[in-house]
Amino acid sequence: MQGENPEPLAGGDLVGEIRACRLCTGRFAATATGHLPRPVVWFRPHSARGPRLLIVGQAPGARVHASGRPFTDPSGDRLRGWMGVDEASFYDLDRIAIVPMAFCFPGYDAKGADLPPPPLCAATWRDRVLAALGPVDLTLLVGGAAQRWHLGTRNVTETVAGWRDHAPRVFPLPHPSWRNTGWLKRNPWFEADLLPALRARVKEVLR
Repeated sequence: MQGENPEPLAGGDLVGEIRACRLCTGRFAATATGHLPRPVVWFRPHSARGPRLLIVGQAPGARVHASGRPFTDPSGDRLRGWMGVDEASFYDLDRIAIVPMAFCFPGYDAKGADLPPPPLCAATWRDRVLAALGPVDLTLLVGGAAQRWHLGTRNVTETVAGWRDHAPRVFPLPHPSWRNTGWLKRNPWFEADLLPALRARVKEVLR
């Protein structure tokens, strides 16, 4: 149900630890939004097989902060369209884990722009989460922060254009924000070449 975090499987103490995290309380209080931490956790550690697909996003936005469920916004609609999956498949915890670079909404700056994911979150939790998930068949790196951490790259366009260097186990993607509509128009190869390969791979992994 929207607004609720999933119940973890056995051995899910890590999920509870992350949900209880308040390391960034002071940081968030100092933002223009002045909000409290609300970690949005959408994975199950130590399941029988582990997830088949890992989605690595940036950080929750304001709508996700309110809903408590990842990608409950237009970006999520676009990402699901890129992947060729419906909502039921996208939120199936037995097959897909969604682990952003920061679990909480970072807030806005004084001009109303999104603040970046606090590095403290990844430094605190990321290695433990990935170890708890175990090997996955496919990882989607959505946006620059995810690509920097996992691939060590810094230019999103160059990284996404070189997607064949990482496929079929990893697909780097631009952020599905509607602010990137102009980027999609300037780079028609993304929809013509990358998306068909991505959808075929997602279908193969999730079947």
